[in-house]
Amino acid sequence: MRIAVHREGLPIIAGFVAVAALAWWAWPPLGFPGGIIALWSIWFFRDPDRFPPDIPGAIISPADGKLLPIVKAPPPEEMGMGSEPLTRVSIFMNVFNVHVNRVPADGKVEVVHYRAGRFFNASFDKASIHNERQSVRMKTLNGDDIVFVQIAGLIARRIRSTLTVGNDVQAGARFGLIRFGSRLDVYLPDGMEPKLTEGQSMVAGETVIAISGDHKKGNAVS
Repeated sequence: MRIAVHREGLPIIAGFVAVAALAWWAWPPLGFPGGIIALWSIWFFRDPDRFPPDIPGAIISPADGKLLPIVKAPPPEEMGMGSEPLTRVSIFMNVFNVHVNRVPADGKVEVVHYRAGRFFNASFDKASIHNERQSVRMKTLNGDDIVFVQIAGLIARRIRSTLTVGNDVQAGARFGLIRFGSRLDVYLPDGMEPKLTEGQSMVAGETVIAISGDHKKGNAVS
């Protein structure tokens, strides 16, 4: 069985494998726990293929994990969208989830901003405000402004993103990764209501959060 891994994980995996090999060489019983850790690192950085739904305007989950409570909250101030609360969908990734992040919608990247911060447990609501984060504002093909934010967690210490201003992006495309437990927030336009259930499992690149443009027509998201 072949397990595809994200390139960001290759140096770390190589390091764990080297340590396991040295431990086995020094004293074979030490090689066993070292091998377990090396296998876990491969599992952590796995990068499976995903298949976005063929739904025009779909806004899809940027991360695997558990859906946290959906709340109204102002988007990050660096996104230039004002202080009016918007619907925020938050996904918590634990150390067992796939940590490769994916673009939530078709459109163009308009703002990218990194902000240093603290490292509270990513499942806490205050993590959205105080933790280290990488925020992206994009405009969908339907003209909606959405924001998605990579947020470091309690033991996460590295946020990686390949997005830059002006990028044309497709829903489900890989754009980054956060190491070792973290959180993704998505801020939806005013009036767009997601049809999700708190606590449900989210699949990056596949789970539909909402449909861009439907709120402008007065349609319910299905």
